[in-house]
Amino acid sequence: MNIIVCIKWTPDTSEADLAIDSTGADIKKDNLDYDINDWDRFAIEEAVQIKEREGGKVTVVTVAPEDSEEMLRESLARGADEAFQIWDDSMEGSDGYAVAAILAKFIKDKPHDVILTGTLADDDGGGQVGGMLAAMLDIPSSTLVSKIEFKDATVKFNRELEGGLGESLEMNIPALLAVATGLNEPRFVSIRAVRKVAALEIPVLGLDDLGLEESSVGSAGSRVAIEQAYLPPEGEGAEILKGSPEEVAVRLVEILKEKGGIAA
Repeated sequence: MNIIVCIKWTPDTSEADLAIDSTGADIKKDNLDYDINDWDRFAIEEAVQIKEREGGKVTVVTVAPEDSEEMLRESLARGADEAFQIWDDSMEGSDGYAVAAILAKFIKDKPHDVILTGTLADDDGGGQVGGMLAAMLDIPSSTLVSKIEFKDATVKFNRELEGGLGESLEMNIPALLAVATGLNEPRFVSIRAVRKVAALEIPVLGLDDLGLEESSVGSAGSRVAIEQAYLPPEGEGAEILKGSPEEVAVRLVEILKEKGGIAA
C-alpha cells in the first residue's frame, strides 16, 4: 500500500493580534509562528495506521519554504517513511489551483494507492486542493472522511454530513480522501523519535525537478487573486443586566423587542 500525504504549513493565528499588511490583501505574518495544519495531523496518523495494518510506505509532501523542514521531520517522527519539500521562490502566492498542479506533477509518476489530505486548512479554510488534485490525477475523491477500510482494489469509508448525519461509500483505488478531524487520535511524538529522524535527508524539489514553468506557479499560475483583506468590525460588546430577576426579565423583553426578536 503506497500512501501519499499532502500537508500544509500554516500560521498560528489563534492567539495573535492580527493586522493587515501593506498590500492590503493579506495579514502580517512576520511575527506569527508556523506549524503543520491541524487537519493534516489526522491524515498523517491515518496513513501510518494504514501502513501498520496493510503494510506499505508513507510519503509526506508539502509545498512550502525552507522553514517548513521541521514540520516534515515531525511527520517522519510520527511514522512516515520519507518526506519531500517542494519550493521555489516563484511559488510564493500560489492559490489552491496552482498548489494542486504542483502536487500533481510530483505525484503523477509516483506509485500511489491512496492520497490523504486534510479537508480544510487552518489559515484560509479553502478546502480546494484535494478535489482539484484528484481531478488533475483523474482519480475519485471525497471529503470529510471519518473512517477508512480497504478491501481488494477498493476503499470503503464513512463520510460526515451536516446535521450529525453520515454516509458509507466505496470507490476504486487509487483515490484521494480528505479526512476529518476526529478520524483518529494523533500519536504523541517522543524525543527519541525526533532524534531518530534528525539526520535523515529531506529532498527539496524546485521547478526544474518537476518540469514546471514559472508561469504555472505563484500568482502567474493562480486562478484566484485576493483583492482585499480586512478585519471584521468590532461589536459594541455585551450589556450586563443588573437588578432583581423580575427587573432583568423586563429589561430582557425590552431588548428583544428593540432588536426585533419578538413582536412588540
